[in-house]
Amino acid sequence: MPSMYPKPSFLVGLIGNGIAASRTPPMHEAAADAAGIRYLYKKIDLAELKLGVETLPELLTAARWMGFDGLNVTHPCKQAILPLLDELSPDAEALGAVNTVVVRNGRMTGHNTDWFGFAENFRRNMRGAPLNRVVQFGAGGAGSAVAFALMKLGVQELTIIDVDQAKAQSVVDGLSPRFVEARLRAGHDVAAAVAAADGIVNATPIGMDKYPGTPLPTALLRPDLWVAEIVYFPLETALLRAARALGCRTVDGGGMAIFQGTEAFRLFTGISPDPDAFLATFASLGG
Repeated sequence: MPSMYPKPSFLVGLIGNGIAASRTPPMHEAAADAAGIRYLYKKIDLAELKLGVETLPELLTAARWMGFDGLNVTHPCKQAILPLLDELSPDAEALGAVNTVVVRNGRMTGHNTDWFGFAENFRRNMRGAPLNRVVQFGAGGAGSAVAFALMKLGVQELTIIDVDQAKAQSVVDGLSPRFVEARLRAGHDVAAAVAAADGIVNATPIGMDKYPGTPLPTALLRPDLWVAEIVYFPLETALLRAARALGCRTVDGGGMAIFQGTEAFRLFTGISPDPDAFLATFASLGG
């Protein structure tokens, strides 16, 4: 007699604050449909549940009890979750941030797929872009992952600029020993850094609908610069709009969201999903 449930099944979730509009659940579920597996993705919204980050231990215990196969983690939990896990992947340990947790036999292993998402998006959309000198704005959790990705992509000199210079220096200090052949430094002179750069990356929230503006004066842009974003609400930020008007090569933040998701899906299921399923779902949800 054939099994009533012939397909492999997975229960996963997303823990974060204010995640009602997240595109991650529908992207994962569409990819699972395309792969022919049963997949339920639940949002665990701290804002909706009126919970704080201090409840993470209880949420992780509940996930174990309820048989979750994995969790994605976003703001404000990416660092707070570190001491609560059984193990960290080398990338998560290097970055000091986790966005993906794999649950196997009750043990929780933290991974970071944010860096992979940025790197894969860049590789696909910025082939041949010069990587001698790059300026990155932002040194938060996402900024650390982007800096790691830029080093993996082969950037020779990376200047990180943040309103909190101590945070920029912390990212530099954390990554420099792992990339000894490149140069990382915390910067403060925006105009001088951009003038010497091949490209710039916005790894701050500036440009989001709730944080309008640009991370640098747009007068500093020039046509031979490439410009990369991690913001995807909206898909075209004020920075990208100004850069495109000048003729700069640009890449938006949508691809980072898509490809960090495909890698998380692979970690949860052992199946490499069709990126087109993620892309189609992302596009269907609007810009």
